This record gives sequence, structure tokens and C-alpha cells, in this order.
Amino acid sequence: MTRQGYGEGMRRRRVARYKEYDRLRNAELSYTLITAGSKAEGLSCFNESDRDYLFLLKNVICLEAGINLYSIPDDLQVYRMDTHVYPGHCRLLLERQTTRCHNIIHNALCDNGNGDVLLSSSLLLDEFSSILAHTGRREVV
Repeated sequence: MTRQGYGEGMRRRRVARYKEYDRLRNAELSYTLITAGSKAEGLSCFNESDRDYLFLLKNVICLEAGINLYSIPDDLQVYRMDTHVYPGHCRLLLERQTTRCHNIIHNALCDNGNGDVLLSSSLLLDEFSSILAHTGRREVV
């Protein structure tokens, strides 16, 4: 495996390069991008396989049950994680909205029928797809 470029040393170098790539990209972006999946583990080369990213919006936070909402700065949009659903899943309930709400997030909000506002993963993916189709890009970054 080492001769084919999958040895431990090569994997560590790839991980370091992807982290550096993320750091440079994040300096230009309004959100934080983190490489995930096989790339983050150094298991695949730059143009090999797909790319998995985690996007962190800088003015949005998700809280677990038991966290005091009032300890969170007012300029952050707050969602509460409801884990009383299928194992491995959760619902994100809007607790506090700010005036600086990202359009992609705002367009993905919906009512759950009980008066609560939810962040819909399917609507969010639709918004991402719409952006990608409009820009003609295969990836958001």
C-alpha cells in the first residue's frame, strides 16, 4: 500500500495539505469550511473520489437540551436540537432569529404544525442545489 501512495506517512501529509487548503479557503469565505470523509483521513488524493465538506455558518449555533439560551450572544441565530426522533436524527427548532439571517437558511425554515419553526434539511438541500444550478458550479465553495 505504501508504494501506491496509501502509507501512513503519505496519509499524514494529505491530511496536513487538506487542512492547509481549508485554512486558505476560510480566509476568503463568510463561513467556515472543514474537509470531512476520506479526504480528511488522507485516504484519497485531491482529484480522486468525491469531496465531503462541513459548512459552519459563523452567526448560527445549535444547542443541546439544558444549555441556557441567555448565555449565548444576541448576534447568533440559535437552534435547539430535538433528539426525540429516530435514532441518529434530530430536529432543529428555531429558538432565536437575528436580523442577519442567511437567505439559504431563511428559505429552508418551515412550520411543523405545532407553532414551532424548523430548519428543514430537504429545503436546505434544495436551496444548495438551486445555488449550484444557478452558478453552474458542481460545488458551493
